[in-house]
Amino acid sequence: MTEQAGRLAERAQTVGGNRMELLLFHLRGRQSYGINVFKVKEILPCPKLTNLPQHNPIVRGVANIRGMTISVVDLGMAIGLPPIKDLSESVVIVTEYNRVTQGFLVTKVDKIVNLNWKEVHPPPAATGKDTYLTAVTELNGVMIEIIDVEKVISQVHPVNERISKGVIDEKLKLISSKYNVLVVDDSGVARNQVIRCLEEVGVQTIGLSNGKEALDYLNAIEESGKSASEEILMVISDIEMPEMDGYTLTTEIRSNPAFNNLNIMLHTSLSGIFNEAMIKKVGANDFLPKYDADELARKVVQRINVLQGTATV
Repeated sequence: MTEQAGRLAERAQTVGGNRMELLLFHLRGRQSYGINVFKVKEILPCPKLTNLPQHNPIVRGVANIRGMTISVVDLGMAIGLPPIKDLSESVVIVTEYNRVTQGFLVTKVDKIVNLNWKEVHPPPAATGKDTYLTAVTELNGVMIEIIDVEKVISQVHPVNERISKGVIDEKLKLISSKYNVLVVDDSGVARNQVIRCLEEVGVQTIGLSNGKEALDYLNAIEESGKSASEEILMVISDIEMPEMDGYTLTTEIRSNPAFNNLNIMLHTSLSGIFNEAMIKKVGANDFLPKYDADELARKVVQRINVLQGTATV
C-alpha cells in the first residue's frame, strides 16, 4: 500500500466520526496555528526562491519542487503579520487547495494532533468579519487558530466566479427563483463564492457556517410542519467545518427518515479521489471539488431539471 493510499484508508475510518487531524505550526512567537493534515502534500526546509516581477507582496517567490513550479506564500504576511526574515530557518508546507498546489512559508512546524470537530469552534465574534480565521480550538491549555486558507489563496489565485454564457438561460432563471439552496461553509470567502454563483443561476440561497447550524436549520423546518426535502432544492456543504463537519452532517441527515429525499452535494477543497469514495459511505448524492463556477452551476441546473421532469437522475 502506498503512503497516500494508507492515509486515505486511515481517514476513511473516521468518516462520519466528526474527527480531523491538524498539523500545528508557528508564524511568529508562541501562537499556534493549524491546517488540516489531509491537505498537506509535503513539508520541507525552505528551498531557493526566485522572485517574480510585479507579484503579490505575500508571495515570497516561486520554487521548483519535484519538477513542479509553485508559488510560496508567506502565511504570516497573508494574515497581517510582519514578513518572515530568515528564510534559511523557515519551513514550507506544500498543500493542495482548490485544485492548486501551493506552498506556505512558516517559521516552524510542530506536530500533528487528532481532534473531534466538536472541540473546534467558530472564531469569536469580536474578531470581525474580515478575520483570517475559520475556527479556534484549545489543546492542553494552548489556543490554536485555524486559518481560512481559502481566503489567503483567493488573494494569490483569484477564481472566476462568473458563469459562462450558455450554462443557464433566462427561461431556467424564471423557474429557478422558486427554489432554495442551503450553502454550508465555514470560510466566508468560499461561502460567498458559491452564493454569488447561485444568484446567477437564479435560486434563493441560505448561507450557514457549519454542519450544526445546518442540521438545526433543517430540523426547524420540520418542526414548523413543513418538509425540508420540499423546501430545499439541495444542500451544498463543505466538509471541514467547526462543531460538525460535512461528513457528519450528511450522516445525521441520512439517519432521519424525514430527510430521505434531501439532495446533498459535498463541495470541498479536499482530495477528489478520497471524496468520491467517501460520499458513498456517508450517503451524499454528489461531490464537486472547489472551485469552478460553471461546474457548480451545471450541478444545480441538473437538479432543477430533474425536479421539473426535463432530465433524468
